[in-house]
Amino acid sequence: MQNLAAELRLPTNGLDYTILAIYFVVVLGIGFAARASVKTSLDFFLSGRSLPAWVTGLAFVAANLGATEILGMAATGAQYGVAVVHWYWIGAIPAMVFLGLVMMPFYYRSKVRSVPEFLLQRFDKSAHLLSSILFAFSAILIAGVNLYALSIVVEALLGWPQWVAIVVAGLFVLVYITIGGLSSAIYNEVLQFFVILAALIPLTLLGLKRVGGWDGLSDSLTSKHGSNFMSAWGGTGIGDANPLGANWLTIILGLGFVLSFGYWTTNFAEVQRALSAKNLSAAQRTPLIAAFPKMFIVFAVMIPGLVAAVVVPNIGTDGSGTTYNDAIPLLMRELLPNGVLGIAVTGLLAAFMAGMAANVSSFNTVFTTDIWARYVKKDQSDAYYLRFGRLITALGVLASIGTAFIAASFSNIMSYLQTLFSFFNVPLFVVFIIGMFWKRASMKSGVWGLLAGTTAAMVNYFVIYKQGVIDIPSDQGANFVSAIVGFVAGAVVMIAVTLFTAPKPEAELAGLVYGTEAPGAPEVPEEGDSAWYRRPALLGWGAIVLAALCYVPYSF
Repeated sequence: MQNLAAELRLPTNGLDYTILAIYFVVVLGIGFAARASVKTSLDFFLSGRSLPAWVTGLAFVAANLGATEILGMAATGAQYGVAVVHWYWIGAIPAMVFLGLVMMPFYYRSKVRSVPEFLLQRFDKSAHLLSSILFAFSAILIAGVNLYALSIVVEALLGWPQWVAIVVAGLFVLVYITIGGLSSAIYNEVLQFFVILAALIPLTLLGLKRVGGWDGLSDSLTSKHGSNFMSAWGGTGIGDANPLGANWLTIILGLGFVLSFGYWTTNFAEVQRALSAKNLSAAQRTPLIAAFPKMFIVFAVMIPGLVAAVVVPNIGTDGSGTTYNDAIPLLMRELLPNGVLGIAVTGLLAAFMAGMAANVSSFNTVFTTDIWARYVKKDQSDAYYLRFGRLITALGVLASIGTAFIAASFSNIMSYLQTLFSFFNVPLFVVFIIGMFWKRASMKSGVWGLLAGTTAAMVNYFVIYKQGVIDIPSDQGANFVSAIVGFVAGAVVMIAVTLFTAPKPEAELAGLVYGTEAPGAPEVPEEGDSAWYRRPALLGWGAIVLAALCYVPYSF
């Protein structure tokens, strides 16, 4: 795959490198400061369940501000146009609200340390082990995406070969996670959230100025790609042609329901931030607080992608020497002066490290608590698991370095990520949603639902789509279809298996299925949590209404 050529190296100077060096010193400083609070495995993996909602909320959205958001969404904007807003307003906000209002009470009250551990309580060991293995594997693949995206920027900044950039960046993230555990990752993510905004906002404003504002941008892209390129829903009728290669049904069901809910409600890299909150109210508010910045960040990643489609001739086309993933670095080179360029590069590196750290910290938790401690080395001391957690973090980073080279084979890393989500997150979601709302779902139905959903999604993508059995216009359209196929297959198999196998005793389902009471006394809200502006229902429904209103200017 071709990447930024040597002549496109960013014109950095001493000021830019100084800003970058200061940031790295601060990041390592936070890691060493967090080390003092890591005394037990709970501290290392879940920050001792002690963090306030505003910290976990910002960390929640920052953990998602990795390659998916910055390079991936800008690439999607350059390739598909305004349709990128679907990944935010219908592909994120409803699922984040559902997580906060409906699913977090189950997660938090059950005192689980990970998402797979919930499946152990609801189903059986086979569902737990399979989900743990699948999640650990997918976390390493996704961490590799962030490493690869980071290497693109470092290559443009320093001219380093990609493999050197991947290795150096991976080792740096390893240091601060191994030292400070999840607390280090989360507090760095809060810092990174503001650094990322400081990088993207100037790039967005200068990009709009370069192309004559939104009207100039719209006129240029409409004349080049047609009116549907600048419309969220234009041309999405069934059978109609549009840049995304998907219709309204696959967008709503495939992205808005299956992929979105599968990712946001079961992806432990996100859920882990909420589980580290100090109480249930804070845990519920974590994804709800995150929903508000999430719905507006789309402008800071979509607009640079659209501007790149105007400013960079033939971006992503054969023979151009560029890919859609190069949109942000190319635009930085074209628009940003020194000093601001240093901030922008720092923001991009912060974003990729946040995304990688989120996946590595969730990987070390799942591998240590759900695989090693339960099936390999049982009943060891807490100090042993703390040491092993640090060791497996190092191994996870090394594995991520390897998977970064897989991501390099995709011209649009967003397509690659959506492919992974359809394989791993969607089957997990269908098992969760059926198990959480249907008491009759049997213990054995969980593992068979996971197997069926994952297999069906892979068969649809690799056989039906890649071999041309059915004509699907784009990778993204194929991912939406794979997600729907995986969800339906998992649900059908779960229902069928349930009809022929024994359900879990109802007494063991308390607090694990909707409508059942959790054992023990109900939690008493802390002082201040009952204030009207902190009520989860108000925050959640407010986010839903606001996201729907955001569609209005882009629907015609």
